[in-house]
Amino acid sequence: MRPLLLIFTAITLFFSVSAQTHLFKTADDITIGAERFDAYLPVLKSAGGVAVVANHTSMVRYNGERVHLVDALLEQGVDVKRVFAPEHGFRGKADAGEKVESGKDAKTGLPVVSLYGSHKKPTPQDLEGVELVIFDIQDVGARFYTYISTMTYVMEACAEQQKFVLVLDRPNPNGFYVDGPMLDPSFSSFVGLLPIPVVHGMTVAELAQMINGEGWLKDKVTCDLEVVTCEGWDRSDIYILPEKPSPNLPTITSVLLYPSLCFFEGTSFSVGRGTDQPFEVFGHPNMSVGSFMFVPKPTEGAKHPKHEGVPCLGWDLSKIGADRVKEKESLILDWLVNAYRDFPQKEKFFLENGFFDKLAGTDQLRKQIIAGMSPEEIRAGWQTDLNDFKRQRSLYLLYP
Repeated sequence: MRPLLLIFTAITLFFSVSAQTHLFKTADDITIGAERFDAYLPVLKSAGGVAVVANHTSMVRYNGERVHLVDALLEQGVDVKRVFAPEHGFRGKADAGEKVESGKDAKTGLPVVSLYGSHKKPTPQDLEGVELVIFDIQDVGARFYTYISTMTYVMEACAEQQKFVLVLDRPNPNGFYVDGPMLDPSFSSFVGLLPIPVVHGMTVAELAQMINGEGWLKDKVTCDLEVVTCEGWDRSDIYILPEKPSPNLPTITSVLLYPSLCFFEGTSFSVGRGTDQPFEVFGHPNMSVGSFMFVPKPTEGAKHPKHEGVPCLGWDLSKIGADRVKEKESLILDWLVNAYRDFPQKEKFFLENGFFDKLAGTDQLRKQIIAGMSPEEIRAGWQTDLNDFKRQRSLYLLYP
């Protein structure tokens, strides 16, 4: 296959976005990689079979409408053999952690292979008849958001089977900062697969290049990789997603609060799954302090939410939380630290299954909270690692 001719300018000078005004950008302001058809369609049409890693966010502007990338490619005569679906499924309706079955797409008739549950990595059989695999999924910029783990396994499988990988890039709505503990390899899991901080400030294309360049795939294999970049976006912009990236991230507020509030998923607290404000509130039935009451109930994407049917007392961050993230350009640890401090049953705060440590990528954060360390003291311990990571990632950044 002839190499893909990418149309982007390599940027070598990067600057800090600290204290900058964050402009909100919509899908009308940005041309995502998948919409730059002239940059990659010639290669797809000459490929001996194409597979697409996609979900409900893989929408593009095409002939004056918003359509799914798979539909656009089929209309263009691309030989799409199958679709690979990540967590939440091809249509994005499954709960977090729910088993997603393989099957057939009702609209196109294409086979859909689930890359979740026990089948996270494409097998040689999955890649039979495929020469090129496209990855086009909207990420939200947090290490524990599993779409980047899916991309890693896809790259690894393609490297082993000598398949070509094409990443069509999309903006990172949390791309304006880097924060959180680095992954300790002993806590590696599907919610923390790469040796990066919780908030990495990179797009999926930048991460794909870093995965390849740093030898992070199994046995240090590298895949034949090309990327198509976005136009009209830089790291200080906040991208308002045209589709919710998963059922429980319905608003830009929830997307901005997600990196800070997801730690509560490893505790006995609810983050509002089963309400109309998921990842905008948090609370617990046994709290005696708080200014907001909510009752989790079964909803799409939260069939059996934590504390289902039980009133939870806590805090509503929908009006102020996102502004704090934008202002501080960091994780907001105060909510987590203060919740532990005020919780009357501290021995029951962290779940016994160790999920908190998997989300944090280390056991140090949990131990620091138990020890009574302040958010400032905790964050200070990350800075050397974060500075090292920023230098490391600078080789792979594609946007100012």
